[in-house]
Amino acid sequence: MSNGWERSAQAWIASMGEQGDWAREHVLDPVMLGRVARDAYRSALDVGCGEGRFCRMLQASGIGTIGIDPTHSLVEQAKRRDPAGDYRLGSAEALPFEAASFDLVVSYLTLVDIADFRAAIREMYRVLRPAGSLLIANLTGFTSACAAQGWVRDEEGQRLHFPVDRYLDEFSFELEWRGIHIRNWHRPLAAYMSVFLEVGLQLSYFAEPEASSGDSAQREIHRRVPWFVVMEWRKPAISV
Repeated sequence: MSNGWERSAQAWIASMGEQGDWAREHVLDPVMLGRVARDAYRSALDVGCGEGRFCRMLQASGIGTIGIDPTHSLVEQAKRRDPAGDYRLGSAEALPFEAASFDLVVSYLTLVDIADFRAAIREMYRVLRPAGSLLIANLTGFTSACAAQGWVRDEEGQRLHFPVDRYLDEFSFELEWRGIHIRNWHRPLAAYMSVFLEVGLQLSYFAEPEASSGDSAQREIHRRVPWFVVMEWRKPAISV
């Protein structure tokens, strides 16, 4: 089953500049880069790198970074934007790297795109070095449960509330905006947490971040319904 990324690649590229969209620039980037800056990482893997924006940010921080993505058009765009970078076509569920290859593995809003997320998490753990970090940004289950429906609004179009339904189920749903039409997956937070714990990772950071900059109206929307969760998981120095 296609997740729609290949057919949506050009629309995505057109909408995603170096600053990313509003949420990346004002909500997620400050948190993700702040976590990265806390350690002296030498090597990183960006799983689901897309057009390579966050890879370039990691490289600018002095970290040797490889980006991998299953969408050919996005990988080719990453190579065009960064000819000296290392961008590869591949699947998160079967990463083409030796075990314990990276100090840092990043999944920046990619788990919701992956059908077999359990296999992907196990692969991210496998390629992570002991004492390394797995840094995750993901949709919260409270928003992904009804992301296809969106806000409930009054007759004048004002936002009333964001619905939650079928939270404990796991299911796919389709999203469409700005010519982008993709398939995402909803899972409750416990589904992700159980796999992280099962493989032996240790939670070192957890946040549902709000915007740290940007216009006040958008910041208020993200305070009403935090859209994202950021987690950092550590692989034990001695693997368990």
